Amino acid sequence: MPGNAPAVDLDTLVAALKAAGEPTRLRILALLREGDLTVKDLTTILGQSQPRISRHLKLLVEADLVRRYPEGAWAYYRLAETGRNGGFAAGLVGSLDRGEPLLRRDLERLDAVKRAHAEAAAAYFATNAGSWDELRSLHVSEASVERAMREAIGERPFNAMLDIGTGTGRILELFGDLYQHGIGIDQSQPMLAVARANLDRTGDGRGQPAGAPSPSVQVRHGDVYAIPLTPGSFDLVTIHQVLHFLDDPARAVREAARMLRPGGRLLITDFAPHGLEFLRSDHAHRRLGFDHATVEDWIRAAGLEPVSTRDLVAADETADTLTVTIWLARDPRIEIAGERADGARTAVRTA
Repeated sequence: MPGNAPAVDLDTLVAALKAAGEPTRLRILALLREGDLTVKDLTTILGQSQPRISRHLKLLVEADLVRRYPEGAWAYYRLAETGRNGGFAAGLVGSLDRGEPLLRRDLERLDAVKRAHAEAAAAYFATNAGSWDELRSLHVSEASVERAMREAIGERPFNAMLDIGTGTGRILELFGDLYQHGIGIDQSQPMLAVARANLDRTGDGRGQPAGAPSPSVQVRHGDVYAIPLTPGSFDLVTIHQVLHFLDDPARAVREAARMLRPGGRLLITDFAPHGLEFLRSDHAHRRLGFDHATVEDWIRAAGLEPVSTRDLVAADETADTLTVTIWLARDPRIEIAGERADGARTAVRTA
């Protein structure tokens, strides 16, 4: 078996090999190794018809090499990580030469698809930056969400906070009385301009006078997949209403976990699964919400421990009202008092 995939019975292995042993299906597996994709994405990349791609995906799903996750009128596909053939597909495509001309072309086209998605989201943010908080009125009241976030974190002060996809800077304001140093990153320059204006107008939430530059909080341009900050530097990392805009939310969770200090906490706020397709077409949402188990799996895969999951439902719930879910996780490592010979603090992961 390739990689560290668990042992399986003969019939299961033969079925998996038959499913994977076809050029297009092997190319699909190689693409899914890079993240979740839709049928539309795969038809664009591979240049094949939707029925043909759907047929290949059906066979891969039946062989338990790929998982299908419906979201409204769309469905996302990803490599299976658990089950009969958990890890087998990843091990198989891991042995492929990414420099092979056909695979290299597929990966180049995948990059182009992801750039197109990112550009659509950037255009949306640029258009809606000034009214961003108003757009969030589609779900349970922001006051209720913010109150639940504060309850999840508690009132104990801490040193450093990172807000990923900071948007208007509101979450930095929300926790401003708890941290000593706060940083928000965002890929949208117009959103950063709004955040800076808001923080200048209101201060940092810690009693700083409005309009006075505060050394305790700042916002920077940065990529959620490659955060330009020192890993292991933050006691709290927040991802508020960001994951549904991303092509690869699991990767963003891993990058967020990389920023945490031992014992640090990750707070994720996003929508529960829903069927409001207009959010995809009109508001650049890539994903129509997430169920508890999916995000908890991402948390564990990033080396963190889920602590709590909470759903917030509007009191006047209607068909168009979105449920908001809050996930809290922690880094299970503990920091050891003292210094190593090189001066760096050491940490161990608890069992």
